[in-house]
Amino acid sequence: MHTHTLAELSLLLSTKKISSLELTRHFLERCAHYQHLNAYSLVTAESALTEARAADEARQQNRTPLNALLGIPLAQKDIFCTQGHRTAVGSKMLSNFIPPYDATVIANFKQAGCPMLGKTNCDEFAMGSSNETSYDGPVLNPWATDCTPGGSSGGSAAAVAARLAPAASGTDTGGSIRQPAAMCGLVGLKPTYGLVSRYGMIAFASSMDQGGPMTQTAEDAAMMLNVMAGFDEKDATSVQQPKVDYTKTLNDSIQGLRIGLPKEFFTNDLNDDMHRALDEAIAVLKKQGATFHEISLPHVSLSVPVYYILAPAECSSNLARYDGIRFGYQCSDARDLFDLYTRSRSEGFGAEVKRRVLVGTYVLSSGFYDAYYVKAQKVRTLIAQDFHKNFKDIDMILCPTTPTPAFKLGAKSKDPVAMYLSDIYTIAVNLAGLPGVQVPIGLLDNKPIGMQLIGNFFSEARLLNVAHRYQQETQWHRHMPTNFEPTNGGAK
Repeated sequence: MHTHTLAELSLLLSTKKISSLELTRHFLERCAHYQHLNAYSLVTAESALTEARAADEARQQNRTPLNALLGIPLAQKDIFCTQGHRTAVGSKMLSNFIPPYDATVIANFKQAGCPMLGKTNCDEFAMGSSNETSYDGPVLNPWATDCTPGGSSGGSAAAVAARLAPAASGTDTGGSIRQPAAMCGLVGLKPTYGLVSRYGMIAFASSMDQGGPMTQTAEDAAMMLNVMAGFDEKDATSVQQPKVDYTKTLNDSIQGLRIGLPKEFFTNDLNDDMHRALDEAIAVLKKQGATFHEISLPHVSLSVPVYYILAPAECSSNLARYDGIRFGYQCSDARDLFDLYTRSRSEGFGAEVKRRVLVGTYVLSSGFYDAYYVKAQKVRTLIAQDFHKNFKDIDMILCPTTPTPAFKLGAKSKDPVAMYLSDIYTIAVNLAGLPGVQVPIGLLDNKPIGMQLIGNFFSEARLLNVAHRYQQETQWHRHMPTNFEPTNGGAK
């Protein structure tokens, strides 16, 4: 059952060939069998089974309208608040935090009737590119367990890749859906900023954070986005848009579609094998009628330094609330208020979070605000303008998702700059607030690699259409890591 896509599972459930209870039990068994991957920080077996029974009852009574995902169990990134279940976002600071409410994304999936298998492990406060900064320990990549699955949504990526869940939610601040999706052979969609509510999503960098789906196929991502997207009055950054069914246009023709290839991303620095795989993917789309044009994004090379000024600045502000007093971790035997603040924060936060808080506080401080923060905001505007100028002549952009396949655990943990460069192709999309989708296009050293499609604001339907048409002609999305195939023991 675990090899099926969401679309296939939806059909099996609607024709009553399987029940939600059977399906949920099956995935829970796989979660238990493959727990060494550390993909989950919390498995919510009891409540998942209760929700599965409720979904079966709703289907039995034919309550309308029935969502296409009704009864399909999903995994949720441990950054979305879940009422009654711990939400720790990979941090000691929140290791005892049980929210009294659900994030809007979680509430939407509950309303759709999707049992929650559990909360997936992630980098602490979503700060990381390898899922090694989590207080719950690193996540292992199912394709090569000595390698990272990417981050920060590495737990979600590993869970879906190993089929410990048919799909999962993630969040993307600088590539944290797309990069791990690429390293685990999945489709990962970062929607337009404001399309998916951030209410109840623990903040890292508020002007860039965005939730999105991580799935086996583009069709599955469209089904997930149908549930996740929508205006939310509880989120001041939520955008009021007409409701869209993202599955309706998946099979539309791409004849005459104009796709840009940014010359700044197709340089000699790009691995030859990656370049070859991208050329093969381009050929598939050309065969279906798409045309390709070289474009330029002259300021995109500044994305990484701009991001690592702005994101830490926002992180410094957002994490100021964790003071050891109102909720979260509190040090013991504090001598005075200053000691309570300093020790609670120094003991509760990990090294990467501390690094970003310090950088953010520095660039916002008197004397450096204009030199760093204001200047970075100006360059951010130039990066966004580069994209918008190009979208006057093209429909979308194609480029690599990551510079390399998954790298070894520990390989970059002592070199923050090398780690930050893992997101060199993804960060600009967040700075500009644009949508981007990662699509698997091959294997390199038996590890997945992918391409990224970037569109103008609210062009998710078109991006998923192109990704779907590509997947109709290829089989890379059907590949599974060897040790997790149904013939290799465990829950089959």
